[in-house]
Amino acid sequence: MCGIVGYIGKREAAPILVEGLRRLEYRGYDSAGIACARNDKLSIYKSKGKVRDLERSLPERLKGSTGIAHTRWATHGEPSDRNAHPHTDGSERFAVVHNGIVENAAQLRAKLEASGVTFRSETDSEVLAHLIATVSADTLEDRVRGALRHVTGTYGLAVLDAERPEIIVVARNGSPVVLGIGEREMFVASDPSALVRHTQSVVHLDDGEIAVIRADGFETSTLDGGATAKTPSTIPWTDQSFDKEGYSHFMRKEIAEQPESIRRTLSGRLETRFQTTHIGGLEMAARELLEIRRVKILGCGSAYIAGCVGAHLIEQMARVPANAEPASEFRYRNPVIEQDTLYIAVSQSGETFDTLAAVREVKRKGGRVLGIVNAVGSMIARECGRGIYLHAGPEIAVVSTKTFTSTAVAFALLAIHLGRIRDMSTAHGARLLKALEALPAQVEEILAMEPHIARIACELAPHDNAYFVGRASGYPIAMEGALKLKEISYLHAEAYPASELKHGPLALISPTTPTVVIMPRDDLFPKNVSTLEEIRARSGPIYAITHRGEPLPVPVNGMIEVPKSEPELDPLLMNIPLQLLAYHVALAKDRNIDQPRNLAKSVTVE
Repeated sequence: MCGIVGYIGKREAAPILVEGLRRLEYRGYDSAGIACARNDKLSIYKSKGKVRDLERSLPERLKGSTGIAHTRWATHGEPSDRNAHPHTDGSERFAVVHNGIVENAAQLRAKLEASGVTFRSETDSEVLAHLIATVSADTLEDRVRGALRHVTGTYGLAVLDAERPEIIVVARNGSPVVLGIGEREMFVASDPSALVRHTQSVVHLDDGEIAVIRADGFETSTLDGGATAKTPSTIPWTDQSFDKEGYSHFMRKEIAEQPESIRRTLSGRLETRFQTTHIGGLEMAARELLEIRRVKILGCGSAYIAGCVGAHLIEQMARVPANAEPASEFRYRNPVIEQDTLYIAVSQSGETFDTLAAVREVKRKGGRVLGIVNAVGSMIARECGRGIYLHAGPEIAVVSTKTFTSTAVAFALLAIHLGRIRDMSTAHGARLLKALEALPAQVEEILAMEPHIARIACELAPHDNAYFVGRASGYPIAMEGALKLKEISYLHAEAYPASELKHGPLALISPTTPTVVIMPRDDLFPKNVSTLEEIRARSGPIYAITHRGEPLPVPVNGMIEVPKSEPELDPLLMNIPLQLLAYHVALAKDRNIDQPRNLAKSVTVE
């Protein structure tokens, strides 16, 4: 969601901070701001709108070699100049940029106002600046530590003191903070993508940690003051990974990258000697895996839908009961944590707050949990301690494409692993491994169909509503197709199990409501043909995603034919045209495809 950037060193801070903010634009935001310290004064500029709007307000040369900057996604108070970060205390000595939510902000605000403090914004974050100013301490670190003892909620924050421009103090609780280590200069960010142009050596703060950074290094400690030891890690991405490389949008680039991202997810994990898969990060022996009687998958948004795909794969291949549940609802129902259940947390960023909270609930109650994440070193990956990294590469567009596909592939790897430990035959394993190896080339075939898919998108774009239906493993793909369409085109779209049409949703079908039907040529194909008949009888336009073969027995308005894989993996391929379909509908509607309204890439608040 919100983005933080900080710099301290010998160079002018402002150009580095603005560049870092541009790298964080993909996360979603509504305003931006910057603060630089020089000569015992803070120079602060902030603006509603995009980073380019902030740039226009900056002087030609903004002096200062220490600074912090922020992109805000509104939680408290409307998007506006005054609600943008950084926020300061009344004397404008202390500046704060903050990601997260101060849950007791109203109570703290009332106490501060009673003591004579005047607030200039509607935000919860401004409370932090005033709290820091009221704490009596000799160092900025102790001021921040004292202020945070009064705070309930989540935070990733960076604090600047006009009178101490040689340091920046940062802290984390539930919202990511990363330190970048340079040559006699240091960086701060909420996401490593803001740092890769300058350094690939980073340190991830853990919850409850505070860091003091100087140009020549850093020290970390707990909120109580105990020193902590941190080992730098290396960002596995290059600066080039964050460029569009000739594509009009990051989303289109990331759709095109899927053959390669699938290859990376599979790399080194196919064990043809025993017709199984090798998952090094699983860290669970065969005996422990045999004890698993149920799998529960937790995620939010596309990660939850990928979990639904994963549940089907695990039940089909390993014959272990499995289901997916939104992580955002899981912990609020006081879940029963079973010792023979394997809990799997799915998150592209590895920082999704609701999913992280669910992981902690499982661990608190003694459950076994592993993570499927893309971001190496992220909080969910570290909290789980074991799992599967996707290695899909950076995903900049707010909507998930290549990480969704790679997550489904990762679930297939896990399902085969579990199946071969149980009763999956070597022949069955060999068939699935061969199908996995073929996926990248088959995705390339589908990408070559883009002109045809774009023409269908132009037919869908004028409509106000669309429905997506599928059966069994096709239903999660329908869910993901509907989600993609609504996320980036703002066209209202809903998904239903095809078998549920006649139990209510059929009332919505009309000549102006197109339906996209996911219908692989499998055992359920005749059932899906019946679904086509039901829709056609109500004069509903039909667009079918199916396999190459004989003409469909029911006339349709448009059809996309994908290569045939094995039945278990067919849904992975049928998802690709739906991504392109959503992209081209949004393109026809002239939407902001990479940064759709009201959405953020990494949701680190409740």
